[in-house]
Amino acid sequence: MASTAFDLTFSNLTERAVQYNARASVADFDAEMRLYAALAAESKAACPAVLDLQYGMGQAERLDIFPAAAARQPAPLFVYIHGGYWRSQRKEEACSMAHALTQAGVAVAVLEYTLLPEATLAEVVREVRSAVAWLYRHAGAYGIDRDRIHVGGSSAGGHLAAMLLGDAWQSRFNVPQDVIKGILGLSGLYDIRPLCDIGVNEWLRLHDEQAALLSPALDLPLQGPPVVLCAGGLETTGFKHQTLYFHALLEEHGLPVRLVENTHNNHFNLVNELANPQSALFQATMDMIG
Repeated sequence: MASTAFDLTFSNLTERAVQYNARASVADFDAEMRLYAALAAESKAACPAVLDLQYGMGQAERLDIFPAAAARQPAPLFVYIHGGYWRSQRKEEACSMAHALTQAGVAVAVLEYTLLPEATLAEVVREVRSAVAWLYRHAGAYGIDRDRIHVGGSSAGGHLAAMLLGDAWQSRFNVPQDVIKGILGLSGLYDIRPLCDIGVNEWLRLHDEQAALLSPALDLPLQGPPVVLCAGGLETTGFKHQTLYFHALLEEHGLPVRLVENTHNNHFNLVNELANPQSALFQATMDMIG
């Protein structure tokens, strides 16, 4: 289906605000966050980790690495970027997939970044790209194959992961053009211009022209790595349409993309599927990593 088939702006601003209100889409947001944190704690307790490595000068520019078993090193790397609408959540609660992936021979890195509105969104994008460059240069010290770096994220983290798809940033960070070998986007925001007219812009603080420069859908490469996309079946239409739109757009541009169907997850527990080696999302992620 053509990308133009997916409405991202809706009939009026009130409806648009509803469609992009993730918290209101679940019955108990606090319960979702408790589960999210509990699964992360279980994962962290089950596998070794190197915590709070500084990849930049800012206090928040830190990451955790969960190495794969020594017998499987150098291992491919999956870099996870947490969501929270760019203004909340922490890496400490975002590592639920670490145990399952490291058991499968994949190292995991979980990023922290400066939250909005302390930082601008452009600065957060720069931080994430800097983190990838740091991981590329320091991979060997942690048993990581620097030529097999994959990234993924949920919601705002899906947006940040997709901001690594373009082909104009790598030279500024002295990394190869193909430093990213695959991207996983979960319930991401790929054209953020519709957010400029609703409450989200209280912390985004963007006008349309700035939002266009920070929208992955408007910065597609001529060639790119495989992309895997998924939105929860219980999401709002707004988040579903963002994923379906980006999927159709990548197909139209001849870029490799796979859409994973989902019927049973909401916006917040979709990422928990990565902690389950039997889930379709885990299997698709492993297929991407190869």
